[in-house]
Amino acid sequence: MKCFRGDDNLQSMLVGTVMRKIKSRTWKKQRYFKLQDDCMTIWYQSKKAGNAHSTFSVGDVEAIREGHQSEVLVSIADEFPADRCFTVVFRGRRGNLDLVAESAEEAQTWIRGMRKLIESLENMGEREKLDQWIGDWFKKADKNNDGRMNFKEVQDLLKMMNVDMNEHHAHRLFTMADKSQSSTLEDDEFVLFYKMLTQREDVLTVFQKFSSDGQKFSQSDLEDFLRGEQLEGGDIQQHAIQLIERYEPSDAAKLLNAMTFDGFLMYLGSTEGSIFNPQQRGIFQDMTRPLCQYLISSSHNTYLMEDQLRGHSSVEGYIRALSRGCRCVEVDCWDGANGEPIVYHGHTFTSKILFKDVVNAVGNYAFKVSEYPVILSIENHCSVEQQRVMAQHLNHILGDKLLKSTLDGKAPIGLPSPEDLKGKILLKAKKIGGLEESHHNGTAEDSQTGEKSKQRLSKELSDCVVYCKSVHFSSFKHSRIHSKFYEVTSFTESKARKHLREAGEGEFVLHNSRHLTRVYPSGFRTDSSNFNPQEMWNAGCQIVALNFQTAGEGMDLNDGLFSQNGGCGYVLKPPFMSRTEKRFDPETPEKREGYHPVVLTIQVISGQQLPKVNIKEDSIVDPLVRVEIHGVPADQCKQETRYIENNGFNPVWYDTLRFTIHTPELAMVRFVVEDYDKTSKNDFVGQYTLPLSCMQQGYRHIHLLSKDGTSIPPSSLFVHLRITDLE
Repeated sequence: MKCFRGDDNLQSMLVGTVMRKIKSRTWKKQRYFKLQDDCMTIWYQSKKAGNAHSTFSVGDVEAIREGHQSEVLVSIADEFPADRCFTVVFRGRRGNLDLVAESAEEAQTWIRGMRKLIESLENMGEREKLDQWIGDWFKKADKNNDGRMNFKEVQDLLKMMNVDMNEHHAHRLFTMADKSQSSTLEDDEFVLFYKMLTQREDVLTVFQKFSSDGQKFSQSDLEDFLRGEQLEGGDIQQHAIQLIERYEPSDAAKLLNAMTFDGFLMYLGSTEGSIFNPQQRGIFQDMTRPLCQYLISSSHNTYLMEDQLRGHSSVEGYIRALSRGCRCVEVDCWDGANGEPIVYHGHTFTSKILFKDVVNAVGNYAFKVSEYPVILSIENHCSVEQQRVMAQHLNHILGDKLLKSTLDGKAPIGLPSPEDLKGKILLKAKKIGGLEESHHNGTAEDSQTGEKSKQRLSKELSDCVVYCKSVHFSSFKHSRIHSKFYEVTSFTESKARKHLREAGEGEFVLHNSRHLTRVYPSGFRTDSSNFNPQEMWNAGCQIVALNFQTAGEGMDLNDGLFSQNGGCGYVLKPPFMSRTEKRFDPETPEKREGYHPVVLTIQVISGQQLPKVNIKEDSIVDPLVRVEIHGVPADQCKQETRYIENNGFNPVWYDTLRFTIHTPELAMVRFVVEDYDKTSKNDFVGQYTLPLSCMQQGYRHIHLLSKDGTSIPPSSLFVHLRITDLE
């Protein structure tokens, strides 16, 4: 990315600035910050000579928050004014960087400058991103900074890039790229060398197969390919014209309405050539159904940044979860000092935060990524006095966002929809009496004991609960006869499994067609690990709460499921799970009306630039791909390709995996790349998870994600997919 020479903010950043890095009230140290010439890297070091420096890439930054917007900066608010403070928020689970500039002007220079860099990076095309990535590697390998690389440096670079290449072959490519015959590669010569190195034979084969002259795709070649191979519908002619317009680099080819191999490669590497159907990226589902007909992205112990025993409690946990589209957060409330309720994991060594700070964060971030309702799941351990304080904070801080009464003011007969509740925050907690009473304006006492509970409740807090009254669960039969539509039950994962076993999954599905159910990880998971949420989604449980702070399979599935429908945090259940008259039982999918099993065939063709997992200098990945199906019990399945020795750069498999899927509407597909190790557990390399219903067929790239769920360009898999009816 060339630096914007005319931009004053970036010019100042290139010169550099001294700012304070803040870690706590007592840890405030001066650091020299400077934007590198590549306009992509921020470099900083302490004032003391000889101290190590650190860098971070602009691509790793998710957002810049102005003012006192982190706990650390709030804690020093009396010392440094808000207009000099800002927070750099990183993607994934990396900690934030809190900074104080010498003046308000200097803070604005960095805030505006960094936002401009983030924005220009987001608007970069695939080709520019790739060139940028190649340039980054070039700089890493050019040890003596002379802007050229000899063959030894190139060999070291190949190791760093995960390529174990035959020396003879590498030297031949090196000589071909060395146009100036200087025995070194300069900038553009290195790009040429890289392009020869990454020659995509696999894509070339496809291109030549579908091109009528072997040289280019005419418009009708492209239309045939989109229709016959990619199985796309709609106005194919229009789509072909758009693709040529968008991805073809050669103006001469554009004039002929044709696509060259380079254009074809760009298309296949783009979002339209990816495995995820772009039409299901935005909000495409009916958002007017009752709340209980949706799966809802939900977080457990939202205040924790680490484990449940000694973890650090932080308002940041709420901000991160809400920024990832989470729509139900948990607040564990206890009596605090000076009459102020606090939030932490009771009876453990986790740190404590103020309830009002949590409510503030939720108020500020609830609707930044989704306008659909947020549920505050309250674990209330407070005295009546402090419950009153909680109610005051909720009313005062959230104002109109807090839902205080039924939508039309009349006695309601069913749950409202996400559409009805846009921009609203709902409290899920215990309540005195029911919704019906609140319409007869009965004079309730100041505080009462809620039924089935020994705890006294404050009327003020109880009045904040409308559609989500927490109740104790006795049995499905009891619920069928007595439960009200606004009553919500919560189970630990083990309790939920017990009910699944004893009453049968069909009973649970039926219960969830009328009521909201929350399931959360067992208290024995002191490491804050997650269970597999699929089992609970199969039973129609809507609020399946996971530890968002813990990476792994559980969160991959959650991210995958909620990546559709605009990432809004609500996904409509398949219609057969919301019917009350006919039961769906995940154990016997073949008995359902409209049973339609399919066969998913995946040919795993190749991998591109897989990240290095082993820190050891000379180790190269031995990659294999595992495809996992998560769905009803009959669909749970895993298959693997063979592993390829010593090639994380461009491994080729051409291995075909086949799966029979009985309930495609509930199936999730997870692609995992691992580094094979015959003596110990395979290392994780990357993954990508999505609902089967969001898959595009044909030749597709899968853009891999890190353990943290963040993208790791340009790492990808190239596959061919088919979904056919089971014969």
